[in-house]
Order: sequence, then structure tokens, then C-alpha cells
Amino acid sequence: MIRKIPKWNLMLLFILLVEIIVFGLINPRFWNISILLGSFNDFIGIALVAFFVTFVIITGGIDISGGSIIGLTSVLAGILSQVAGLNIWLSVILAIAAGGLCGLLNGILIAYGRVQAMVITLGAMLLYSGISIVIVGLSGVSTYEGISGFPEAFSSLAYGEVMGIPNSVLLFLVMFFFAYVLLHLTKYGRYIYLTGINQNAAEYAGIDTRKIIASTYVLSGLSAGVAGVMLTSYLGSARADFGSEYLMPILTAVVLGGTLITGGKGGVIGTALASIIVGLLQLGLQMGGVSTQYIGLATGLLLIISVAFLGLSSDFKHSVKRILAPKKMGVD
Repeated sequence: MIRKIPKWNLMLLFILLVEIIVFGLINPRFWNISILLGSFNDFIGIALVAFFVTFVIITGGIDISGGSIIGLTSVLAGILSQVAGLNIWLSVILAIAAGGLCGLLNGILIAYGRVQAMVITLGAMLLYSGISIVIVGLSGVSTYEGISGFPEAFSSLAYGEVMGIPNSVLLFLVMFFFAYVLLHLTKYGRYIYLTGINQNAAEYAGIDTRKIIASTYVLSGLSAGVAGVMLTSYLGSARADFGSEYLMPILTAVVLGGTLITGGKGGVIGTALASIIVGLLQLGLQMGGVSTQYIGLATGLLLIISVAFLGLSSDFKHSVKRILAPKKMGVD
């Protein structure tokens, strides 16, 4: 059974175990199961977006606009419900749909406009962030204070429980299951991998790679919309800067999870494990008394190390084997 588990996922499980042991020794409260489960609220947004950014990167693209879409959907949910007076659940649905439209715009420009994904999503990140600030300003609400006064039923999204399990954990599991089935057990998922491995070959095989690529950005936008709603429920207010610090943790979770930044290889299981590792890293450093400004440093180092290690574990090792192969033959 263990042999069937990819080596990198086993490595992630080992890292997660070491992380729990080390931070628990530093602060025994870290081993409190209720604290660990409750911490999912702190990184649920990272995990939700990372699941579907995995899809994007496997196709050979990248999406760095997720954090801005989180802020935009948060503001829209607040404006529609608290200022426009719409039902809170209708506002939530419309806000998530807006996140999907943002992803659709990204996908169309990248897939059909043939513009580099980095350029489009960088511009989109600035655009959506700017729109969020403008919307808040036009509504007459303080950008710093944000929009508050949400009903208790909405707050229960983040703070509620089902049979003692926090809603954030349940949402993590539901979204993970959905992403896993979609990527690993469907024809659509196979098309995503084929597009990332060789887009030209995929097109010759009859796959509409433009639709596949565009759809991954739509999924990424929708997941960011869900993350924005959950973050708003958790913090009790809607602000434009929600998600502004999520870019590095999201990319770290995807790359650390084993997804190659060049596309064609990756998986949701690795992303899920890496998301938990990144989330518990932040929790452990905070409980260990480390200043907040150094938490970003730790995440950045984790991103660099994971990218370097994955590169060494593939291309570099193959190159070394090719170089050493003639020498081995000569010795024999």
C-alpha cells in the first residue's frame, strides 16, 4: 500500500509529522486537537485557491490574481448585503459568481488572446484590487474599517461545527474531494495533463486546449470567491485588502505539493498536504513567539527550497545520470 503512494507525498507526510512534533515541543498547546482544527480557518483560503491554481499550473500557466479576487468578492458580498440590502446568501452567490467572471476574463485573454499568463494575471491582480478599493470608496465606507454588521447565520459559516468538526475543515475536505475527482478521475483532468505536457500534441489529438486552459482560470476564480466569502465570515468584516498576503503561501502550497512550475505534472493530494504544512507553519511560528514579519520570510524560504529541490530531483538528476553513464561503462 505504501509503495503506491508517490515518494514526494510521503516526504510531505514526514515533513508534516516533524512540524507537529517540533512545534509541539516548543509550545505544548500546539498539540491541542481543537487548536489544530480551529487553525483551518487561518489557512482555508490558501488551500481552496491552491487546489485550483494546481490545475492552472499543470496546464503550463500561472495565476497570481487569486488574492485580489478574494478581496473583491469580500467587498462585493459586503456591499450587496449591507449597503444594497440584498439577502446575505444571494449576495454570497453573486460575489462567488463575480470571482468566476474574473477568472473567465483571465482565461479568455490567456487562452484565446495568446497573452502570457504572468502578464495577464499580474495586471488582473492590480485591476481587481483597484476595483475593490473604488467600490468601497463609492459606497461611503471606510477602506480601513471595512464593512461589518453581518448576520449571525453568516458568521456560522466560519465558526459553526458539524458533529464537533469545524465547518472550515469540512469545506477543506469537500473542496479537496471535488478537486481530486475532477483532476484525477475524469477525462477533463486527463486533458489538463495532456495540455500541460504538450499543448500542440493535445490539439492534434482533438482536444480544445483553449477551453481547457480558460476553464482552469474560471475554477481558480470561483475558488478565490469561496475563499473570500469564508474569510469575510471568519473576520466578521469585508475589506479590499483581504487576500493581499496570500500570493506567496498559495504558490508555496502548489509548488511544495509537487506541481512542476513548468506544467505537465502535479496533483491535488500533494497540494492539500502542502497547504496544511504552510498553515501549521504559520500557526507554529506564532505560538512559538516569532514576530509576524518573519513568518513571510519562512514561507518564502520554503517556496525557494521546494522549487530548487523539485528541480534537482528531476532535470538535474537526469543530467547527472547522463554525464556519469559513460564513465560507469568505462569502468566496467
